[in-house]
Amino acid sequence: MNNNVDMSVDFGGLKLAGPVFTASGTCGYADELGDFMDLGCLGGFITKSITVEPRKGNPTPRIVETDSGMLNAIGLANIGLDNFIEEKLPILGGMSCAVFVNIAGKSAEEYIEVARRLCGFEQIAGFELNISCPNVKKGGIAFGTDPVQVAEITKKVKKAGGGKKLMVKLSPNVTDISATARAAVEAGADALSLINTFMAMVIDIESGKPVLANRTGGLSGPAIKPIAVYMVNKVYNEVTKGTGVPILGSGGIRTGSDAVEFMMAGASAVAVGTASFIEPASCEKIAAGIEDYCSKKGIDSLKKLTGSLC
Repeated sequence: MNNNVDMSVDFGGLKLAGPVFTASGTCGYADELGDFMDLGCLGGFITKSITVEPRKGNPTPRIVETDSGMLNAIGLANIGLDNFIEEKLPILGGMSCAVFVNIAGKSAEEYIEVARRLCGFEQIAGFELNISCPNVKKGGIAFGTDPVQVAEITKKVKKAGGGKKLMVKLSPNVTDISATARAAVEAGADALSLINTFMAMVIDIESGKPVLANRTGGLSGPAIKPIAVYMVNKVYNEVTKGTGVPILGSGGIRTGSDAVEFMMAGASAVAVGTASFIEPASCEKIAAGIEDYCSKKGIDSLKKLTGSLC
């Protein structure tokens, strides 16, 4: 640990100890990674998606490895709001980092209900609005590709959130991601999370059928990193630069160097997902890698790294 590098991050008014988050859907509901790494290295923790009612998700198979990545079609499987409040919130209260609950639903009313029910709990710093999941037929990506709908649901959930920070997770499956980003910011988003997975397909040529039971899934992992870096930089330059609205960058981050790319492109913090399946302690190593880079380059604050692309 190099004490000459200030690793803290001002994330939409939240003071975070570091720039690394867990990505929603890859780390469970609470402390599941605690046996594998020091959770104190995290700046933020994002839970698995929570819906009003429990969801079984899509039929199996719903995960398949690809070249330099993976496809998943989990379908927002989760224990539901009541069980989350009873079983998981007490655990989240013991975490030292900022906790964001990823919320989802089949309708705007369901998103609003989750935010309304959770807004009074001190364990929660904010919500990640999941309007970009490509693996559900109702809700999910349907809200996230139309700027008008993005603005409407952002306003409604922000109002229901009782002052909690609201981070909107954007879909890359759009013509212009800056248009949806701008809609979210103008509607009151405190932060943006980008990107979610790309809609994709793998075919079994022996059976002549898609490998996933859902036919399509969301592509994540190193294969999407260059596109994700580009989209972060585009949104930073065209939407958030100078506004104080931070970007949580994600998409194929495996190393400290990967994370530095995202931050140079305009991200204030980064989220790690697929890499945690390969190495559960990835977040800890990535945080150390960012700090080591800054130390070697004489960068004493992460503020100087964000958006420093020439």
